[in-house]
Amino acid sequence: MSKLLNIEAVTWSVEKHVILNDISFDVFRGDIIGIIGPNGAGKTSLLKCLLNQYKNWQGCINLKNKSIRHYKPHELAQTFALVVQKSPPIFDLKVYDVVRMGLLPYKTLFARDTDADKKEIMLALDKVGLATNENKFFNTLSGGEQQRVLIAKALVQKAKILVLDEPTNHLDIFYQHQILQLVKALNITVIMTIHDLNLAAQYCNRLLLLDKGTLVTNSNVDKVLSPKVLSKVFGLPCYRDDAQHCGVPRVYFYPESGAADNNKMKPSNSSLDDIL
Repeated sequence: MSKLLNIEAVTWSVEKHVILNDISFDVFRGDIIGIIGPNGAGKTSLLKCLLNQYKNWQGCINLKNKSIRHYKPHELAQTFALVVQKSPPIFDLKVYDVVRMGLLPYKTLFARDTDADKKEIMLALDKVGLATNENKFFNTLSGGEQQRVLIAKALVQKAKILVLDEPTNHLDIFYQHQILQLVKALNITVIMTIHDLNLAAQYCNRLLLLDKGTLVTNSNVDKVLSPKVLSKVFGLPCYRDDAQHCGVPRVYFYPESGAADNNKMKPSNSSLDDIL
């Protein structure tokens, strides 16, 4: 696999508070990477550094052997497409117009759409199952449909890396799986933050586990979802079930007596450690 991104010793601080500390990993073409960890671990901050939305990060982030600091905004937009967990209001725009915004990195200000552009927009809508919704207003759609529209926009944008910040956080179970199945079927490189560890196990090929701004582990699903490590990071005893019916591990957390006091908790026990 060819390397798309190289991240080395990335650190980001706000005043004297360290948010990210010495983060290093690589992103290869075709990866579906899930960034997991507790609230405040630095997951979204890491995404924003990768997109160069923060300007005062330290370290190296290289896209195709060139620092992202040396790319112009429209050049980065031709590589990265961002889908956030809840999109800002897009007033009075129809679905077609939202998807059309994916053309902006390639267009001059007053350039008109060609027939090829229009075909590309409709193909993207068809790919996400919304070809018949082109004239609906974006704000009238369900949360899952809005996410699919934004993914269609990313397809028109011809993004090489799709970046998603908690894409399933406010969706019900059906739409969670629908969105992640769609993302996986696109066959492009994906980096996403995700809270649900079991969804991450099912749809990602690699996981980055963050805790307090530090990269705890970066590996495949089987190695990262260690009960011993997860218990320590999340502060609750963890059990792992290598369920044969779904082909991926499932993890469960269960509070014990005194769980509110982290100093009294036992992160795991020998029987759980043997599950690995």
